[in-house]
Amino acid sequence: MSMKKIIVAGAAGFLGVHVCKRLLADGHIVIGVDNFFTGKKRNLSDLISNPRFSIISHDVTKPLDLTADYIINLACPASPIWYQSAPIETIKTSFLGTLNLLELAQKTGAVFLQASTSEVYGSPLEHPQKEEYWGNVNPIGIRSCYDEGKRAAESLCFDFYRVYGTRIKVIRIFNTYGPYMGVDDGRVVSTFVAQALSHEPITIFGSGYQTRSFCYVDDLVEGICRVLWSDDVIVGPLNIGNPHEVTLLELAKNIIELTQSESTIIFKPLPQDDPPQRCPDITKMKALFNWSPEYSLAGGLDCTIQYFKKELGLTDSVSHIIKNNLNQDFL
Repeated sequence: MSMKKIIVAGAAGFLGVHVCKRLLADGHIVIGVDNFFTGKKRNLSDLISNPRFSIISHDVTKPLDLTADYIINLACPASPIWYQSAPIETIKTSFLGTLNLLELAQKTGAVFLQASTSEVYGSPLEHPQKEEYWGNVNPIGIRSCYDEGKRAAESLCFDFYRVYGTRIKVIRIFNTYGPYMGVDDGRVVSTFVAQALSHEPITIFGSGYQTRSFCYVDDLVEGICRVLWSDDVIVGPLNIGNPHEVTLLELAKNIIELTQSESTIIFKPLPQDDPPQRCPDITKMKALFNWSPEYSLAGGLDCTIQYFKKELGLTDSVSHIIKNNLNQDFL
């Protein structure tokens, strides 16, 4: 593929830095955009010296005047600890940010990829979740700033597609983990790993038998790229995630074993609107792109643990039980 110019909004966030790295490795020009509300400048330290990378400090709730072949919208706080502490900023970023970037795509003829989320399904009554499922979302709950913000952003995308013919692609990302997650971002994998490495009690909210499906970030980025370069007739929405379900209790036990931690497990009341199950149906991604996750949970967790050890300044005391063995798993 010839070199393309690509805007990545939310470039300094967990997913953003991985997407930028992949696009640069593939030979493209990347313009990162971030207001650094949750993204960290140091995440981009390895990219700054690349002559095909630039970063602009900008809030996407304000219009952006650039040109590009592709626009990838990853801009929005994605961790409950962040979006519940800044709900108005979150829903503004989802709606106004998407609107501004869609208008830019429409003006310049760029392909626009919207990173939506499994949260649009809310607390699902269908399992696993297919793209045709409309969801079960509380519109006034403490999570609704994110859930409903992303649902409104999807609506904007498809309205631009129907009214103006804007070249859109919408993906719905399920729980993803890996290096560059914030140690204190409140997501379940990062929280459990940080607690285990510190030998602190691992905190499970609820019974621990609620399930999630965890996708390692490299698998997700591969899925994003396959959608990004696809024909214009493929607009989505498309689920991208790992359909292998685990309970939070199993996840905690696996992390304790991998880190050789002395942590115990404690239980606290379940937060409002926390879904009991979340699992993607990835039939469409398989059929369209022959895509499915390659990393096992244990393989991805090992990579993540090694990153967190460096972030926390810990010595390399954890044996690489499953290093370079993507197919091994503890479940």
